[in-house]
Amino acid sequence: MIINLRRFFHHRHIFYSLIGLFLVGTVYVEVADLINSGPIAIAGTRTDQKVVALTFDHSWGNKYTASILDTLKSRNIHATFFIMGPWAKKYPEMAQRIVQDKHEVGSHGYRHENYGDMTADWVKDDIQKAHGLIKEVTGVDPTLLRPPNGHYSAQSLKVTDELGYKTIIWNVDSLDWKNPGRDVIINRVMSRLKPGSIILLHASDTPTQTADALPTLLDRIQAEGYQIVTVGELLNQYSEKGILKH
Repeated sequence: MIINLRRFFHHRHIFYSLIGLFLVGTVYVEVADLINSGPIAIAGTRTDQKVVALTFDHSWGNKYTASILDTLKSRNIHATFFIMGPWAKKYPEMAQRIVQDKHEVGSHGYRHENYGDMTADWVKDDIQKAHGLIKEVTGVDPTLLRPPNGHYSAQSLKVTDELGYKTIIWNVDSLDWKNPGRDVIINRVMSRLKPGSIILLHASDTPTQTADALPTLLDRIQAEGYQIVTVGELLNQYSEKGILKH
């Protein structure tokens, strides 16, 4: 194809206008997508500061809870515990100790079923039942929710948001629930650590190696220059470059 350069330059203002419209349109689409995307599942934050949030899911049992809390207290570290409503009711003294030790309390639901597989009404009922029990036992109105198994859907995110909760997932999975070995848990977390990370651990009875791995893990995280905070602190104080969507 032969291009008439003289004609091109004569009409170049049209060409530049089209490019301009394309660029503006691209920005508009990106902003519109951001505005209309709806509630998100949060995996971490974007920050240049060396800070990470430590989280524990707690669903059943009480064998390792005291040891985990003792380790955190000895290092003056505050974490976020996502506890199930029935667990709080069954172990009220331990649930209350979590609050007394100044940890953040989030909800882990009521029935430990995948939210993404359930109807909106089912999810709403599950969250509200858990909220009621957690409030009754601890006096806390949680606003952060970790859906059981980290499972969610656009529908469950919407319901969660309508109930005043943020859905919190993670971007550093220790896989401690598989009991892969103390050192494997530690090395897996350390190899994935970066500013703004949310770390997933468990305080239930099924993961038998977490309590043993925790002291060394905390020492290594801090030796790398990281500050350990709650999820609430991470979102409110260390998200200067935005939120990471799961």
